[in-house]
Amino acid sequence: MTDLRELSIDDIESLSVGAWILGTGGGGSSYLGLLNMRALYAEGYRVSLMQPADLADDDWVAAVSNMGAPLVGQERLTDSRTIARAVDLMERHTGYRFRGIMALEIGGGNSIQPLMAAAHLGRPVIDADMMGRAYPEAQMTSVAVGDLKPYPLSTVDCRGLESVVEKVPTWKWMERVSRKICVEYGSIASTCKAPRTGREVKDWGIHGTTTKAIEIGHAVREAQRRHEDPIAAILSVEPGKVLYRGKVMDVERRATEGFLRGRTRFDGIDEWKSTSMELAFQNEWIVAWQDGEPIAMSPDLICVLDSVTGEAVGTETIRYGQRVTVIALPCPPVFMTPKGLQHVGPRAFNYDIEFKSVFA
Repeated sequence: MTDLRELSIDDIESLSVGAWILGTGGGGSSYLGLLNMRALYAEGYRVSLMQPADLADDDWVAAVSNMGAPLVGQERLTDSRTIARAVDLMERHTGYRFRGIMALEIGGGNSIQPLMAAAHLGRPVIDADMMGRAYPEAQMTSVAVGDLKPYPLSTVDCRGLESVVEKVPTWKWMERVSRKICVEYGSIASTCKAPRTGREVKDWGIHGTTTKAIEIGHAVREAQRRHEDPIAAILSVEPGKVLYRGKVMDVERRATEGFLRGRTRFDGIDEWKSTSMELAFQNEWIVAWQDGEPIAMSPDLICVLDSVTGEAVGTETIRYGQRVTVIALPCPPVFMTPKGLQHVGPRAFNYDIEFKSVFA
């Protein structure tokens, strides 16, 4: 018998906070998705969480996400019906009926996308994703590392545009083709990725990530309520390290080719007072340099947090004068393999740096 856990609105509030932290600067702001879920719950909708182990091997699972530049997502606001349309389009195209819906990535607003689709379609959300964080490109997933089929993909937007990518030879081709569609849509689109079987989710999904995000968010919210240190609260539930504390001194960013790219520079405070840090990003924080030396890089999670609230600061929302704490969290083991590093290591982002983990 399948054991479904109904998510409370308090769970979803915590998910929003925790997933924004796991988003490593990207995945889109979780706040807009949270507003949608508050409205849906007020209307009587409910969403349940299903464990991957409860899937039958021949079940079909939809993997969903928004795609595009996070900055554009602040201008074209999230509508829960749009992501549900992407799933419905995939069902109509393939003839499958999805047993559940899962996140492509647990990071940021993309953690809320499966909940919105699930509420409208009456399906459970699978407690898993394919990144364990957020990454900017289609080939940067556990299923791509596993060489699973990259197609088909459905793409919709709020104006009624719909398209299906029927077949591509590789994950990188899926990224190239779908990114072009996304740019034509205005650099933001809702997508249903290549459907996965229950067996594939059990073998290649990153399990328990929705629960993990809820636990991180709950720890931060409890620390805020008790006026305790929220950064310490995160590190009490996740094995991370503080890398830096400082003030944002400069931000350079541009929306280009469906991504948000740029750099941010910090001046240190407290024990880092005499040092500087620079972070490069492509939707997400990718490489951190301290005084010109690389100290953290993908696939380790680089998280920029508000030093007072402990909540994440996104690449599209970071601004001059913010006081932040930069922490690192460990990545899922699948990305630490030689093949995983080919997909998500620093050279995958065109940085000629040999990967060295903060946790080595």
